[in-house]
Amino acid sequence: MKKITLLLAVLTLLSSCKKEPTNYVNFSGKINNISPTDSILSLLSNTFKKDIVLNNDGTFNDTLDVKTAGYHTLSINGKNVGFTFLRNGFDLKLTTEKNTFFESSIYTGNGSNSINYLLSQFKLGRSFGDPRAMFSLEKEAFLKKINSMRSSFDSLKKSYTDIDTMLVRTNDKRNSDFFTMLEKSFDQQHAVAKQQDITKNKLTKGKPSPKFKNYINYKGGKTSLDALKGKYVYIDVWATWCNPCIAEIPSLKILEKKYRNKNIRFVSISIDDQKSAGSWDKAKAKWRKMVKDKNLTGTQLYAGKDIEFMKDYLVTGIPRFILIDPNGNIVNPNAPRPSNPALENLFKELGI
Repeated sequence: MKKITLLLAVLTLLSSCKKEPTNYVNFSGKINNISPTDSILSLLSNTFKKDIVLNNDGTFNDTLDVKTAGYHTLSINGKNVGFTFLRNGFDLKLTTEKNTFFESSIYTGNGSNSINYLLSQFKLGRSFGDPRAMFSLEKEAFLKKINSMRSSFDSLKKSYTDIDTMLVRTNDKRNSDFFTMLEKSFDQQHAVAKQQDITKNKLTKGKPSPKFKNYINYKGGKTSLDALKGKYVYIDVWATWCNPCIAEIPSLKILEKKYRNKNIRFVSISIDDQKSAGSWDKAKAKWRKMVKDKNLTGTQLYAGKDIEFMKDYLVTGIPRFILIDPNGNIVNPNAPRPSNPALENLFKELGI
């Protein structure tokens, strides 16, 4: 009887020492190369938000109650740097570099395989480039490319163990929907891609630049590209609602001042529209207000409803910068940003 009692006691002790899944997430780690002003690591999803204080050396440690498992974005002081997948019961440690957060993120601990798989899958997807470029292929080559991508994703999944089942289901559905969408879109998008290829061939160095005509000039009247011939023209396509555009303004002002008496004009074209402002009149008013409030220099133009110049240059995102020579020919259809030192190097090469 004493032996049975002793055995029960030992089993009870072993059971009490076993680590059971918790009802929260332990999240710790270190972010290398943070600056003194980097003080908060934020996690955000549709149902969850948490700000974690970063220590001076970039370390952090917190306990999270994530009631709904799922994807969460990660940001440092409000600037998005990556994403993760969280579920109560995970015990995670993150090691990463601030300047290459997404590329260098490595997770260890319970639940880490799920997140490392998710990150690897995203990196694999990026390695294929812009899916829209595949629409230029002929159909047989296009379908072969799709099948190759499917196989790569399946092989990647098999290389990880203990992946969260919810994440697998969600990812499998997303991937299936994505590839199905590409296949169904081929016939329509193939024709569009072919036309864009023709347009891209026109947007090469030395070719005549597409033109804009009669854009509203902030200082009065209207301005066309032909009126700017005789000097290089550096064009900034932007909008008042575009934060990356606004971030380039200080660098652009410095350049405009530095090259004021040189053989170059700086032209900013606002593409504010009724969708962002509520009406065309409000869009134009927002443009005028920002030009005045920020004391924008150079030639400030408003495109209004005329988007042909943007279409001709295949502008799909802003800010977009274009450099044209004194004869109206293209130097660079996607020129470096004002904040990029490569731009001034280009100016020097051109003798500006």
